Amino acid sequence: MSEIPAVLITGASTGIGATYADRFARRGHDLVLVARDVVRMEALANRLRQETGVAIDILPADLTKAEDLAKVETRLRDDTRIGILVNNAGTAIGKSFVEQSVDDMTRLIALNATALVRLSSAIAPRLANAREGAIINIGSVVGLAPEFGMTVYGATKAFVLFLSQGLAHELGSKGVYIQAVLPATTRTEIWDHVGADVNAMSNVMEVGDLVDAALVGLDRREPVTIPPLHDGGQWDRVDGARKSMLGNLVNALPAERYRTTA
Repeated sequence: MSEIPAVLITGASTGIGATYADRFARRGHDLVLVARDVVRMEALANRLRQETGVAIDILPADLTKAEDLAKVETRLRDDTRIGILVNNAGTAIGKSFVEQSVDDMTRLIALNATALVRLSSAIAPRLANAREGAIINIGSVVGLAPEFGMTVYGATKAFVLFLSQGLAHELGSKGVYIQAVLPATTRTEIWDHVGADVNAMSNVMEVGDLVDAALVGLDRREPVTIPPLHDGGQWDRVDGARKSMLGNLVNALPAERYRTTA
């Protein structure tokens, strides 16, 4: 792996992914951009090459298609220059659970969860063997809040958080850093997918602010970065409460409250 590792970014044609590309390029990282929209990626790559001088490859792919996903997996396994993976590709669907089609749900899970697992699996062994590198997974605060009503989307983002925490537990001792980034409402095109007008919403974070905050978390090696949460101690207390239960979760007998009848 080079001293300054290359970064592969999924969902890199716009929004969070394109902003990560801009910021990493300005830090001197070569890039591999992955998305479906070749025209947008080429425009972004041309601009960043001119402004930063870094090398940028474009890898067109629809990560819900097996052959495209395999192409990106192969690149992650074989290209030893790539030391950072940004799993940003994702989508959302509108309406309530009972109104959503099962095909839309399946595609959502394929992109938000399955592709993320497969790409992480493609690069993790190589990073662990090198004892360096990072995987950045873009989740969402919706994964903490079923009350927000985005049930399937939120479930995929809860999956992203758990996967990130599990990978951190497994790979941290092998020198691989895992970061879960949890945005809230951010000004990106994802709102078009659910038929919502982001300009009519309140407390919308600009995408540049989101990525810049996430990179502060990266530099600090935070396992979970929640840019919109002003009281970071709240997350520490929630995670601490979870950890405090661990010693009480495995017992031979059911809890007393389940051994008595009402």
